[in-house]
Amino acid sequence: MSRFQIAALCLALAMLQLPLSMAQSKPAVAPTAPIPPQILAAKKVFIANAGGDEMTGDDRHFSGGPDRAYNEFHAAMKSWGRFEIVNSPADADLLLEIRQYVSAVTPTGAGASSFIPQFQLNIRDPKTNAMLWGFNVHSRFGMGQADSDRNFSSGVGRLATDLRILVSPPEPAVQ
Repeated sequence: MSRFQIAALCLALAMLQLPLSMAQSKPAVAPTAPIPPQILAAKKVFIANAGGDEMTGDDRHFSGGPDRAYNEFHAAMKSWGRFEIVNSPADADLLLEIRQYVSAVTPTGAGASSFIPQFQLNIRDPKTNAMLWGFNVHSRFGMGQADSDRNFSSGVGRLATDLRILVSPPEPAVQ
């Protein structure tokens, strides 16, 4: 056998061992990290409008302007009723910052490009302004105005749902 054949045989044997060793050892799953206690204890929130991309002219894909995400998120929080919405950050236990934007251009092939609408919710401590938690939801434009607007509302709704899940963690299983 030549050196090349021996090397190829060793490589083949090593590659056969890899799936076997991977199947025998389960990947380590990190334990669930704690949720900051300020989030779980919060009763009052201030909702801040962190801005949005204003689409003009032919680029308009969503109706409602740059404040639409703020308005829809505020309405969702108010109807949920979990938090008292206050008018000043100084009166809040948490600061919720909502933002809508369109991500950077991504290549789609053949010289074309597309834009990805995104919605972001940052949760901050009002005393320190420290970031406690964040959510980022990707959405998409629709085939028409109504479809795009439905996708927009769905993106904002997912942020509200993510927050609900965060502050209402599942009960530990009883053993």
